[in-house]
Amino acid sequence: MHNKSIAELARGLRAGEFTSVELTRAYLDRIASHNPMLNCLISVCEEAALQEAELADRRIRAGDGGALVGIPIVHKDIFCTDGVKTSCGSKMLDNFIAPYDAHVVAQMKQAGVVMLGKSNMDEFAMGSS
Repeated sequence: MHNKSIAELARGLRAGEFTSVELTRAYLDRIASHNPMLNCLISVCEEAALQEAELADRRIRAGDGGALVGIPIVHKDIFCTDGVKTSCGSKMLDNFIAPYDAHVVAQMKQAGVVMLGKSNMDEFAMGSS
């Protein structure tokens, strides 16, 4: 599953080749095995991701399978995500829990994507490293 495009994953979900829960679990397992060495993700939202995947599977079974329903993604840590740590890659904001969703996050939620977590980045996306 890891070498497929988003379009291929979407087709596989609609065809019943795999569920969003299975797809999400595969990516979470990959994160668990590689993130300790690579430090790609600042936050991993395993429990919430699996719940979102279950909801996506219900939407797909009900025929509400838009293009992104059930597709796992990672948001850059610069985007506020309600209830999730949003540090912008900075120690200064290390304990900040966003009280709302950024517009792009809200749009992606509405589209039915499954958020796996938040990616690491240059502090405040300034590109200094």
